[in-house]
Amino acid sequence: MNKFEKFSFDGDRTAYPNKKADGSLDIDLSSHKYIKVWQGPNHPGITGNMAVELTVCGDEVVEAKTHVGYLHRGFEKLMERRRYIQNCPLVCRVSVPEPDYNEFNYSTCVENLAGISVPDKALWLRTLALEMARLQGYLMWIGGAAGTLGFGTVGQWSNYLRDLVLDRFEELTGGRIYHIYILIGGVRNDIPVGFKQRMLDNLREIEGFMKDIRKVLFDNYVFKKRTIGLGIIEPEWIYPYGIVGPNARAAGSLNDVRKDYPYGKYSELDFEVKTSKQSDIYARAYLRYEELLTDIDLIKQILDKMPDGGEFMANIPNVFNLEIPAGETYVRSECTRGEYGYYMVSDGSGFPRRVNVRGPSYTHAVALLERMLINANIADVAQIMVSLHTYPPEIER
Repeated sequence: MNKFEKFSFDGDRTAYPNKKADGSLDIDLSSHKYIKVWQGPNHPGITGNMAVELTVCGDEVVEAKTHVGYLHRGFEKLMERRRYIQNCPLVCRVSVPEPDYNEFNYSTCVENLAGISVPDKALWLRTLALEMARLQGYLMWIGGAAGTLGFGTVGQWSNYLRDLVLDRFEELTGGRIYHIYILIGGVRNDIPVGFKQRMLDNLREIEGFMKDIRKVLFDNYVFKKRTIGLGIIEPEWIYPYGIVGPNARAAGSLNDVRKDYPYGKYSELDFEVKTSKQSDIYARAYLRYEELLTDIDLIKQILDKMPDGGEFMANIPNVFNLEIPAGETYVRSECTRGEYGYYMVSDGSGFPRRVNVRGPSYTHAVALLERMLINANIADVAQIMVSLHTYPPEIER
């Protein structure tokens, strides 16, 4: 029987097993049966710098509280105290492994408010950067998920393959991690000579390793035994919890911002939204594996369709004196973790009046994780957490 079948979810976060209506535990924590243990922040089964405070009875979790670490924080208020162009290198830090989505969302918000039209070539280059970000993000996640269960070889492979993508990012943008490539009005520069062929060579090598990763990880009995039927997300949780991305698609959702609200050049690319019905850890992992292969195909399509010439930056006024007309806008994109949104308000001055970042990690790593860990075995906490794919800075942003 599914561990969660005996509990019902009515949309109220306090409606957890072992909890009263006021949110307190319906157990006597003074009893010797219950102890508190910490998983993280220094732990191989922890996502980033966060930690989970667990109350356990034997080896069963009866309560879990997420502590996000506060390593990177306060970005929204920092943005309100800087001129629009000064925020371009700041927003990267909100989501360190995938900074390009912050660059894209932020710049597009400013462009929407200011009425700036981005050149066609820049749209192709932005789409390329975003798909490269998804590719290296999934490679990083596969290595972490494999390492959580002791598959160190897969982690070494995936980190090597991610480095290949970072090599191309360094060639394209000058930076391996923080790229500051997508700017207000377009992108910083065109692709270098020979970039396309080097990217295709890297993709060919990544595809070869993906076959080995499938055999060693996804076809492995131990990996299946530790993930199939565990950490199930019920379909009826998707909207109450705000679940997005692979976590939702593995539960049968068809939502993908690239299809639902096309941006960049996605409307000119051919791809299908991958879904699953099992909704356990294995289903989420294998769905990400399939999406990684889709990202490889999309990069090939982008490189094939991208025009050789053309402007990659709009003709805009002095960026240090930008005064954006008063208004508000919301921009969304599909990162590896799901819908990534920016809400921006301008009061007509040279500074944003309000910027709000809607990252998937807040709902996945707090409300959803705390719910899913109830009644879980303490040995399964790490893989349940990692299967949700979260970045702590998105939470305390």
